[in-house]
Amino acid sequence: MFDPARYDGRMPYRRCGDSGLMLPAISLGFWHNFGADDDFEEARRMMRRAFDRGVTHFDLANNYGPPPGSAEDVAGRVLVSDFACHRDELVISTKAGHDMWDGPHGSGGSRKHLLASLDQSLKRLRLSYVDIFYSHCPDPGTRLEETMSALATAVKSGRALYAGLSKYPPKQLRKAVAILKDMGVRCAIYQPPYSILNRWPEANGILGYLAKKGIGCIGFSPLAQGMLSPKYLGGIPDGSRAARPEGFLKPAQVGENLEKIRALADLAAAHDIPLHHLAIRWALRGPAITSTLVGARDVAQLDDTLDALDAPDPGDALLEAIDEIAPAAKRKHPNA
Repeated sequence: MFDPARYDGRMPYRRCGDSGLMLPAISLGFWHNFGADDDFEEARRMMRRAFDRGVTHFDLANNYGPPPGSAEDVAGRVLVSDFACHRDELVISTKAGHDMWDGPHGSGGSRKHLLASLDQSLKRLRLSYVDIFYSHCPDPGTRLEETMSALATAVKSGRALYAGLSKYPPKQLRKAVAILKDMGVRCAIYQPPYSILNRWPEANGILGYLAKKGIGCIGFSPLAQGMLSPKYLGGIPDGSRAARPEGFLKPAQVGENLEKIRALADLAAAHDIPLHHLAIRWALRGPAITSTLVGARDVAQLDDTLDALDAPDPGDALLEAIDEIAPAAKRKHPNA
């Protein structure tokens, strides 16, 4: 639980666009390491340690685990046991849209799926509302008006305080934001993948659009699923995400980026900054960015990641050198 005597005061908080919502510069994501197959007590320790260090935002989704739903269940158990008296200090987000259960409404952007999923998420989280509810991904088989109406209903019913969108490409993002506005609900936040190795939101003009519209941006995978850490400098180690067949990081992705990763590591070393700290500081630059989402496998890794806030902001010369190694380029799909 949050203890002012232990809080080091180094966590900066940023306004989410032009809303009143404030997020920590680094938020904790529950995509990995918080499922039923993981160590519950370590998950609990990570949540407590994150909060003690000023991380007041926990980001989840209905399908996080594994198995799907178990990350919300783990988080809910800890929220009840350790954080009940601090609910008003926490920002809890969840999402729906990707595959969650069998059947015709187990995924997608329909009202049926989104609102049923939100109700299930609230039960697992042991909460009466979440702070942010996202459409996790666009659904080409459902009209945007229907998907946005579900987000509007979630907010107007009090089951969510803010509506968000994740991974929507530029054209659909702009249309979705306009539809929500017509329904009397603002899109408060947008969540894309964003790292030195994946500058998709930047290259496609999304960051500029968000800043203009007063919409917050929280990028996920600032370390490109671990590629922007020393882990892959020598190839793919045993037990890593890229080594596991069920993982989202594929060996081909590591191979395609290995030259850039090694060049970035040399650049970071020349500036006496750990590569992963440089990657996080880079991902936090710019007026459109509210926060960046990180994961952790244990408390030690979480502490090391949060220590990136002690690293200096990259100056113009360093940013230019990064641009030469990994320039922004347009991409059609926002893969992490």
